[in-house]
Amino acid sequence: MFKALLLEKGDTFSASIQSLDEAALPPADVLVRVDWSTLNYKDGLAITNKGPVVRQWPMVAGIDGAGEVLESTHPAWKPGDAFIHNGWGVGETHWGCLAEKARLKGDWLVKLPAAFTARQAMSIGTAGYTAMLCVLALEDHGVKAGAGEILVTGATGGVGSVAVALLGRLGYTVVAATGKTAEADWLKALGASSIIDRAELAAPGKPFQKERWAGVVDAVGSHTLANALAQTRYGGVVAACGLAQGADLATTVMPFILRGVTLAGVDSVMAPLARRQRAWDRLARDLDPAKLETLIEEIPLSGAIDKAHALMGGQVRGRVVVRIGG
Repeated sequence: MFKALLLEKGDTFSASIQSLDEAALPPADVLVRVDWSTLNYKDGLAITNKGPVVRQWPMVAGIDGAGEVLESTHPAWKPGDAFIHNGWGVGETHWGCLAEKARLKGDWLVKLPAAFTARQAMSIGTAGYTAMLCVLALEDHGVKAGAGEILVTGATGGVGSVAVALLGRLGYTVVAATGKTAEADWLKALGASSIIDRAELAAPGKPFQKERWAGVVDAVGSHTLANALAQTRYGGVVAACGLAQGADLATTVMPFILRGVTLAGVDSVMAPLARRQRAWDRLARDLDPAKLETLIEEIPLSGAIDKAHALMGGQVRGRVVVRIGG
């Protein structure tokens, strides 16, 4: 038997910590012990039933996990190996990692970098790994440190806070957009050069505005993304990875055809293994462990449901790491 955060939906929805039989785990070629997990925005949507994330019922929540391989028939993995898991529909269509055990596909797993403990890897999680993918998108499209201001929206969230820390350490001039003005000093300590109120971007605006941003990391979508595009400088790049404000995007082609702006979509869920490994290798190199620790709130598995509601209520900053055992 093992403990897990189980989501059930029949006439009503429920989320609870339950003891489950290992025999109930879905088929896959690697059995793992999950030592640490985390709460991402998608986990919050699933656990609070505020979004159509879960597509099979019942479902064990948790898109991220880190721990140790117990059994494996996959050639790349053997008992005792340390792993990281992010995405791949786990917690949506396949039982997830807010549980003491999980059965996962070896092709989904990434080797835990020597620079990180399992706890640190989950303090990064999908949100931080996505932030690194966004930074790589800016780099790959030629946005270099010193090119100008880089806007990070949703800056106190999981993606935003790690993006601020990464970009700041890499020498970029970071402007953090947030509605939490009380967190300005924390954001500057992470690496932001200045702070703007998210209200400046959150309402409908003109489709073509004064140029400001050399690059953007956006986890918000909707009017915020439309305004960011309208303010991006000639040849600038906007890395879009989220929809905290909404999935809509009311804009025009003007930024693209008159300023050569690039809108780079960033997907973390189905990203191929080589891209994942590149992102984790760069995180091991470029994310300051001391800064990482300031991002973390640690909770036990028993506190994950309440914390998911707080996350969806905008009452969480940085990253929530979930201690599975003990």
